[in-house]
Amino acid sequence: MLDPIAPTGPVLTISGGEAASTASAAGTSSSVAHVGGSSVATAGEQDFSTVLNKLLNESIGTLKAAEATSIRGVKGQASVQEVVEAVLAAEQTLQGGIAIRDKVVSAYLEISRMAI
Repeated sequence: MLDPIAPTGPVLTISGGEAASTASAAGTSSSVAHVGGSSVATAGEQDFSTVLNKLLNESIGTLKAAEATSIRGVKGQASVQEVVEAVLAAEQTLQGGIAIRDKVVSAYLEISRMAI
């Protein structure tokens, strides 16, 4: 009934405190940066604003898809399961966005309190 989802991009696996990356079929690869004792996956040559812009566009797409699925559900064109899955995905995306916003505001406040 449900097919397994194959990764379309780089996959980061963490085992035993070590992080490793694998390349996708498209030939792109991901690297791992060690920041403050923890490993953070980086996307090759992309800068922070590019990654943030991509994340924002994907989030907007998820929210729009959930809204469209909800409207189709009201019209009787989508099953209840599809509507619930779309709404839960939108909720998770929104919670992630709020968490990122909170961290950015917190970092800004911390920087503004630094002595020059």
